[in-house]
Amino acid sequence: MNNGLSLCKIHHAAFDSNIIGITPDYKMMVRQDILAETDGPMLRHGIQQLHDQKIILPKSKLLWPDQNRLEVRYKRFREVG
Repeated sequence: MNNGLSLCKIHHAAFDSNIIGITPDYKMMVRQDILAETDGPMLRHGIQQLHDQKIILPKSKLLWPDQNRLEVRYKRFREVG
């Protein structure tokens, strides 16, 4: 099982803080209160624009993040939002 996501520092912090979540079908979701926030281009282009977009997956399916682990983590994300 693979338990890894390649994220930059900003998106890693947003993921850890439950600002963004990733569904078991590899779609990024942004918390509703963050989507409603107005705070300039960095928030709009760096976070809000990710909403409902698929993550870029490695060519080899063996390297894809484990869907069961994503499901557990996404459930936690939804409980916060």
